Amino acid sequence: MKRLWLLRHAKSSWDDPGLPDPDRPLAPRGRRAAELLAAHLAASDVRPSVVLCSSSLRTRETLAAILPALGDTLEIRIERALYGAGAAQLLERLRGLANRVSSAMLIGHNPGIQDLALGLAASGPALAALREKFPTGALATVEIDVERWRDLDNGTATATALVTPRSLEPGAEA
Repeated sequence: MKRLWLLRHAKSSWDDPGLPDPDRPLAPRGRRAAELLAAHLAASDVRPSVVLCSSSLRTRETLAAILPALGDTLEIRIERALYGAGAAQLLERLRGLANRVSSAMLIGHNPGIQDLALGLAASGPALAALREKFPTGALATVEIDVERWRDLDNGTATATALVTPRSLEPGAEA
């Protein structure tokens, strides 16, 4: 059994319309959301062995905000190929993980990250929420019923949780 966390980058800024898309930073709202997520992660059991992160500025800033909450024993890989990758490309990348990796986090972009989650998950308590929306700053947890990453395929996972920035705000309903 493997565990995968799929994180869509936090809300990015559109303040500079001339800025190339990969260079857009987090918006103030995105920074707050990443801080809320970091606090949630610090209190949870989210401890990936490997973090695969798109090379865009907003994904790297999201990672920087949550990194202190992920523990000390993880490998981080910033990969240009993850920027703009579709579900099929993301799936292929995950299949390349070493078998010794028991858990991974993928930080990326929509629609690829949501399409990947929906393709992998055959069932689970978070599946309906994943179908409805995968907002910026959201973190999906999927339990994968394979022993080797290379065997990862559509329908091999259970969507166990979807945490959104809105659900983490003080006073939000659980």
